[in-house]
Amino acid sequence: MFPVQTDRPIAFFDIESTGINIYEDRIIDLAIVLVHPDGRREEHTYRVNPGRPIPVEASRVHGIYDDDVKDCPTFDAVARNVAAVLENADLGGYNIARFDVPLLEREMERAGVPFSASGRRIVDAQRIFHRREPRDLTAALMFYAGKVHDGAHGALADVLATLDVLEGQYKRYEDLPRPIGDLHEYCNPKDPTWVDSTGRLKWVNGEVTINFGSKQRGKKLRDIVKFEPGFLRWMLDQNFPRDTMDIVGDALKGKFPSPPPSPTDLSVSE
Repeated sequence: MFPVQTDRPIAFFDIESTGINIYEDRIIDLAIVLVHPDGRREEHTYRVNPGRPIPVEASRVHGIYDDDVKDCPTFDAVARNVAAVLENADLGGYNIARFDVPLLEREMERAGVPFSASGRRIVDAQRIFHRREPRDLTAALMFYAGKVHDGAHGALADVLATLDVLEGQYKRYEDLPRPIGDLHEYCNPKDPTWVDSTGRLKWVNGEVTINFGSKQRGKKLRDIVKFEPGFLRWMLDQNFPRDTMDIVGDALKGKFPSPPPSPTDLSVSE
């Protein structure tokens, strides 16, 4: 017996996509399990062509590559069918409130198909998990150090608690890196194809390329400098990270980063 009491279907769904940017990335795989009030379930799956190359780092996560979707329909072609499945249904999933729902709304908007989560009840298993098993500093201090965080949200108390947590983590995880450089990389993993710290610029076949936006994504920085320098000057007026701004500023002066040691290994399909 399904444990949730409901008066209409709940559409539990999950999305695999080209990335994690809800404004720019596209759906590749969409699975929906429609759970009816009587517990009956319907499964619906959609594999779609995102209309752009799938970044290799995304493919490594979900195992879907360009060849897997080359003959699939675009999302536009299935959007109305998806909307029909979701009609009059509440929504459920894991972390859907932050990612899957807004990405689906964005894709529906691009397809010109009316769809909104407004007025739908949302069941998010991740939020239940985090509320029942807190992931804040107080919970970490008890888990790793066995201490009660009496001074929670006092600056000094929080810092001292963090140090206790870190020491407890080293006792629990013997393989945790000890050199600060290695620990930095462990805490802040960077995709090797990224030129800057946030992946706005990316190595593709040894060339710096733009990795955001619908018009400039995939274009070489050298070509942007030559044909669309106004776009780079626009970037310099925005709130991009400092290293991104430095690379763009240097490019406008004719200075470009040196290619990585193994550009073939860091390339993605065009």
